[in-house]
Amino acid sequence: PALVEPGAPLSPADLDRFARHVLLPALGELGQRRLRNARVCVVGAGGLGSPVLLYLAAAGVGTIGIVDSDTVELSNLQRQTIHGTADVGRSKVDSAAEAVAAIEPAIEVVAHPLRLTPGTVDLLNGYDLVVDGTDSFVTRYLVNDACVRSGLPEVWGSVLRFDAQVSVFWGRPPAGSGVAPVQLRDLFPHPPEPGSVPSCAEAGVLGALCGQVGALMATEAIKLITGAGRPLLGRVLVLDGLAQRWNEIPLRRTVVAADHMSTTDAAGEPHGHAAPEDASPERLRGLRQYDVPTVAAATLAGLLLADSPITVLDVREPAELATGVIHGAVSIPLGELLSGRRLDALPSLRPVVVVCHAGVRSEVAARFLLRSGVPDVSHLAGGMLTWHGELTAVDGTPR
Repeated sequence: PALVEPGAPLSPADLDRFARHVLLPALGELGQRRLRNARVCVVGAGGLGSPVLLYLAAAGVGTIGIVDSDTVELSNLQRQTIHGTADVGRSKVDSAAEAVAAIEPAIEVVAHPLRLTPGTVDLLNGYDLVVDGTDSFVTRYLVNDACVRSGLPEVWGSVLRFDAQVSVFWGRPPAGSGVAPVQLRDLFPHPPEPGSVPSCAEAGVLGALCGQVGALMATEAIKLITGAGRPLLGRVLVLDGLAQRWNEIPLRRTVVAADHMSTTDAAGEPHGHAAPEDASPERLRGLRQYDVPTVAAATLAGLLLADSPITVLDVREPAELATGVIHGAVSIPLGELLSGRRLDALPSLRPVVVVCHAGVRSEVAARFLLRSGVPDVSHLAGGMLTWHGELTAVDGTPR
């Protein structure tokens, strides 16, 4: 059934603007009035949120909420097409709101320049539909659980490297609607441990793939609002972007809807989109008891220049090494390290300094090594981001 009741009759200008929608038998004038009357909240004005916002604005959705606490960075522009070069340094919410208004000035844009937390997530209750385009596991589960509690449908998508997933969740649909309940926790019951998988910032993502997936998410939102077609409820689309192949996976209810409240991530770290089998949450939780000392970039540089007997262990993925490495470092991706198969690659009786992109995965790896009996382990504070930022060369090697 259509999610939103139709609003007021369309004006002559509306009929002209949305003429191609009105011509569609499954949408028509009534469907366009539903879009005009709809309230949609888009969480995240980044790679996925950009095309979603642009297409919902072009479709004439009457009220669009935008949730994002970040500012525009130069590295965002490769995929976050709602922002431009002149927007670097601006609030993403302000930049996105301006772009939406430029497409359709009649749209009411509600800006939420904040990060969703258990204390703020109830703002979603003022909307008919939520679109989740975030890159943080903590936020994803927070949004899912809030939607389940409030009975809100949710359009969900994720991208990493050349792969993507898209689905529609409705954990607590109205009684008698005929909709089978399904939610994110039916697909992934628990989020992976922080740092156990790389984020888009660490592993990369194809910019055009975000546009492809975001447009599909906007289509699902329009279908839900108007009642057109068959939404992706109970189905997950999985895209291999390199092969340009979609696969559909059926999804059914496996958990009972409850008043979940996601745990907060004090560091606010964005994470990736799937946990490796050998890095299960149960296995990684046991590592928390090990305190790991940190090493500053300048200190590590001094040790290397002095030819100190240390082993630098780089736990980034192979593709990340193209951005620069520390001379002489041993490369073992985190997933392989946690499997225990590569421990013999580390020289014995030498202190180990673990490095990654931002200092998150390296801490997980260091705890694992301590638990495995490696006696002297530390990790690079801030990861290679700090190394590149503070140093230009070590031992004559450009970084």
